[in-house]
Amino acid sequence: MNEIDDEVAAAAFRRLVAHLRHRQDAQNIDLMGLAGFCRNCLADWVAEASAELGRPLGRDEARRAIYGMDYGAWKAAQPEATPEQIARMEESIARNAGAGGGES
Repeated sequence: MNEIDDEVAAAAFRRLVAHLRHRQDAQNIDLMGLAGFCRNCLADWVAEASAELGRPLGRDEARRAIYGMDYGAWKAAQPEATPEQIARMEESIARNAGAGGGES
């Protein structure tokens, strides 16, 4: 994805994070079921990238950066996943194998 300038990519990333913070009704399990990634994945990718660039950011710090709050507080406000949501997520995770995405 080198065809996107780093400054443009950073701006788009910030917009994605702002959108996910705004849409707290979009549950992580639904994001995983539909797109194969969620806020936790995004936070993990931020933590991994920061380590690769020599500016390590811990997992909790990365999650706070993505969620805009403590992860535990965000999770406590979310409803329990349904069996259907879990099944969709598991199918999506299986499709992600080898895609560079990941499970959170």
